[in-house]
Amino acid sequence: MTEKAPRTILIKWVRSGIGFGYRQKEMVRSLGLRRLNQVVERPDTPQIRGLVARIPHLVEVVPEPPKVPAWGLMPEYTLRPPEVAPLQSPAAPEAVPGHAEPEAVVPSETREPVLASTPAEAAAEAERERPAPAKAAKSKKPAKQAATRKAKAPKTEKTKPGAGKSAKPSKARKK
Repeated sequence: MTEKAPRTILIKWVRSGIGFGYRQKEMVRSLGLRRLNQVVERPDTPQIRGLVARIPHLVEVVPEPPKVPAWGLMPEYTLRPPEVAPLQSPAAPEAVPGHAEPEAVVPSETREPVLASTPAEAAAEAERERPAPAKAAKSKKPAKQAATRKAKAPKTEKTKPGAGKSAKPSKARKK
């Protein structure tokens, strides 16, 4: 005998349950939906179809996405790192009659760095290579002292403890 895989349907939650009854929200939850626009796969049974039929304004049955063939999953091209050709030394120039041979060219990789002869010259070189310091940001106006501000502030009933608890309620400000 051949066993057939049970059929399934995809159900998507498309509208919030706010403003609808508690039972309708429970039906959405019983389908396994937790978030809006979530899609779940459920068996295609009369019970599930009945639940979906009771709340068609909240959920919908979406078609299954097309199955991608195996060759569609493979990339169309492969990125490979570029091949690095080995460095070749420059060809020696041929000797020309009547001319002196040029000195041998030493590649920069084989040269040793030339050091300054004295520590003072090394310090001067480092000073020249250092970038110029950035300009300091202009400071804002100096803050006034708190004592002068408090002295200028008028004393009102609101600043005293227990203020605002009068026998007659005040009217609220209109904006």
